[in-house]
Amino acid sequence: MKRLVIVYNPRSSHYGRVQRDVLTPARKLKGWMIGKFEVADTDVDDNSHRLAKVFRDDDLVIAAGGDGTATIAINGIMLSGAKNVRIGVLGFGNFNDTARSFGNLKFEEIIKGDAKEVWPLECKINREHWRYGMCYFTIGMFAEACAIFDHPKTRKALQSGRKRTYFSLGLLIRWWLKQHRKKWLPRFVLGNSSDEYVECQGASDYMAVNGKTVAKLMRGGKFYLQKESFLSFNGKMSKFFRLAGMMICSVFRRIPGTESDYDCLVFPKPAKIMMQAEGEYKKLENVELVEISKSKKPLLAIMK
Repeated sequence: MKRLVIVYNPRSSHYGRVQRDVLTPARKLKGWMIGKFEVADTDVDDNSHRLAKVFRDDDLVIAAGGDGTATIAINGIMLSGAKNVRIGVLGFGNFNDTARSFGNLKFEEIIKGDAKEVWPLECKINREHWRYGMCYFTIGMFAEACAIFDHPKTRKALQSGRKRTYFSLGLLIRWWLKQHRKKWLPRFVLGNSSDEYVECQGASDYMAVNGKTVAKLMRGGKFYLQKESFLSFNGKMSKFFRLAGMMICSVFRRIPGTESDYDCLVFPKPAKIMMQAEGEYKKLENVELVEISKSKKPLLAIMK
């Protein structure tokens, strides 16, 4: 019998919709064995490692939630030893970058859909695997900005579904006005696969972009369909005109940057940094080396 594993967060603000649009129709499926994985109130890495033990060969996985839930499901699949595991993503979050990259499919379309190879990013910290990211990684100011969306009042406002993009942009602008004088990243050297190294002094951000959008607002690309490359960007976004120019370009054209197949950030002294993948952020200490590249194996995604 075919197996369907549904990954969801029972504490999500949109859990009622997940019950109605995913869990209820799943119970009516014939010829499927249905499994449910509830995201625990721990962190991405703990949930991903526990989920990796659940999968078997040829499973179909549906991640029903926001980008955090999708990240847990994707990391669980990539960490598991199961073969031919396919994933479909249903967006029930505030930004849904992963679901948007895969085509915003419906439940029925995922059940009947065909899988295509896509290539997530892999991040290593001090040469050890840290996490896979389908759409993007950020380090610095943009990563720390994610914390404002975790405030209870902010999450409640975003639940309404009205003008989320404008509301989020307004929050970010007000936050930036209060925080922009802060020193975001220590000095680092940015290298690539050609052994070219550039010293970055006073930079506020580094971004590796692999997906269609970043926080729904900024345009990325279809790098997730490629085995080799992603979009690399770094700069001093604490300066108003640089930030404004970057945002205008990102919203109406594409995030400025260059294509890369490997980036490494080398910190001369062990550093404290904030890293983010698909809205899930984490403070890391004693970081000497960050490496970003494409994963060595593909993910099988149900997509348009």
